[in-house]
Amino acid sequence: MIRRVRLFSGLAMLAYVAMHLLNHAVGLISLQAMEDVLWYIFRIWSNRPAQALLYGSFLVHYTLALWALWQRRSLRLRAAELTQIVLGFAIPILLARHVVATRIADNFLHTDGGYYVHLLWIYFVRLPEQGALQLLTLVVAWAHAMIGLHFWLRVRPWYARLHPLALVLAVLVPVLSLLGAIEAGRQVIALAADPNWTREAFARMRLPSPETQRTLETITDILSWFFAGMVAAVLLARIVRSVWRRRHGIVRIGYPDGRFVEVTPGTSVLEASRIAGIPHASVCGGRGRCSTCRIRVRGAIHSIDPPSENELRVLRRIGALPNIRLACMLRPRGAVEVTPLLPPLALAADGRRQVDFVQGSEREIAILFADIRGFTALSEGRLPYDVVFVLNRYFAAMGRAVEAAGGRVDKFIGDGVMALFGIESGARAGCREALAAARLMSDRLGELNLSLRGELDRPLRIGIGIHCGPVIVGEMGYGSASAITAIGDAVNTASRLEALTKDYDCELVVSDETVARAGLDLSGFARHEIEIRGKREMLAVRTLERAADLPLPGSAPTRESEPATA
Repeated sequence: MIRRVRLFSGLAMLAYVAMHLLNHAVGLISLQAMEDVLWYIFRIWSNRPAQALLYGSFLVHYTLALWALWQRRSLRLRAAELTQIVLGFAIPILLARHVVATRIADNFLHTDGGYYVHLLWIYFVRLPEQGALQLLTLVVAWAHAMIGLHFWLRVRPWYARLHPLALVLAVLVPVLSLLGAIEAGRQVIALAADPNWTREAFARMRLPSPETQRTLETITDILSWFFAGMVAAVLLARIVRSVWRRRHGIVRIGYPDGRFVEVTPGTSVLEASRIAGIPHASVCGGRGRCSTCRIRVRGAIHSIDPPSENELRVLRRIGALPNIRLACMLRPRGAVEVTPLLPPLALAADGRRQVDFVQGSEREIAILFADIRGFTALSEGRLPYDVVFVLNRYFAAMGRAVEAAGGRVDKFIGDGVMALFGIESGARAGCREALAAARLMSDRLGELNLSLRGELDRPLRIGIGIHCGPVIVGEMGYGSASAITAIGDAVNTASRLEALTKDYDCELVVSDETVARAGLDLSGFARHEIEIRGKREMLAVRTLERAADLPLPGSAPTRESEPATA
């Protein structure tokens, strides 16, 4: 609710500022055009409800900005975030003189001349230094609003398409406003060069008395010091709070690289990362909107508060597991270990992605292992260049076969291949894809042998093992050696089946469970029951002399049944 109220109040003030900037831009047409447009804008904002909305929005927005500054445990922010905060608190200080001159002084000033004529005469003829300050204030207020608007919108899926146009408008509006004000000011300077014009234009003007002018200056100084003092008071209170909390305990947050950060209770994980200079993604600036700061958390139950409703809504949107939290929202009360799940330079689109297998999850998939038979003997007496050449041709052919079937090459191990199927599509589809890959690998191996017949004294032979089952899939490793892989009993079983191709002198050994899930009829091929180390139950498998003999889904078996052996 606080975030929404702050957003609504900011948009209300932005509407007021945008109207006045566009009113200034009309000065490029003429001074009279500025006065005409002002008449309509004055009718919009001069009624009591509109004034209550404007002044109320300012008070609410400023108060909530102070509260947000108090809540932050660290001011180590990205340049854009820090710029927005500094500009925001500078606005009321810079506007104090303008507000006094245009809201309070008007009660002492009466003129029949145009409003802009009088104001531009003051800013361009009488007190040009104040005119320069007010032009600067316009740029500051607009820049603060545009940065905030960008932070709010950049997590929206459609914003990326409109961003170039939005940037053009964000730059064009203040530029046109400045040019319009300067052009109108030049017109007033030219008019003021004529003493008769000045005398006639301000003949009925009653300027404030010296006492009134001093009162206005005092009000300006009070307002300026008040706004500056409020910010200073919050910053001083933050220091006192930090010292007091450090005396009453600290929270230790661990990171994957072995670093630990000690912070005071109430500090968010994202703030802890920034305090320690640890790169951490956060597109929305720590407002709990983008989910790019998502982390995996491990710690005692009493150290981690349950997510708030706002955080829970974002976590549900990305399908997060219970141990996934937003770093900007999590404020641990005890020691925890965290792992950022997105790279530091993640974009808003990355935050819209579901939490997937890269972060680690248990899935039921199909695993394929393939290995060249007798490659050690085949490579003896050959130059290293020749061995690498043959292996790379083999890996390219097998890798393309796996990808064409819809699988993912996990790794190449020596002269072997490990591939995963069904990570995203499920076990049933994964089993079909794995068997299709085995068929393609057998076909591609035949083609490869034909192309290498001048390089090899005998054709390459491979053994393929396929099994399906539950595994843990995720990105594992360290640094540049990290990769998506799978671990579990099903992986070990698939590797064991690939080794059995030597014992059965065949090209493919596949578990019956995989065949059943794929919906193929392999009753015409030999069936065996084998013992898997560490398991009591026997595992039924099918063996094929050539994986290319695998039938297509829905087709009949290609060979007569053979007796089962144990």
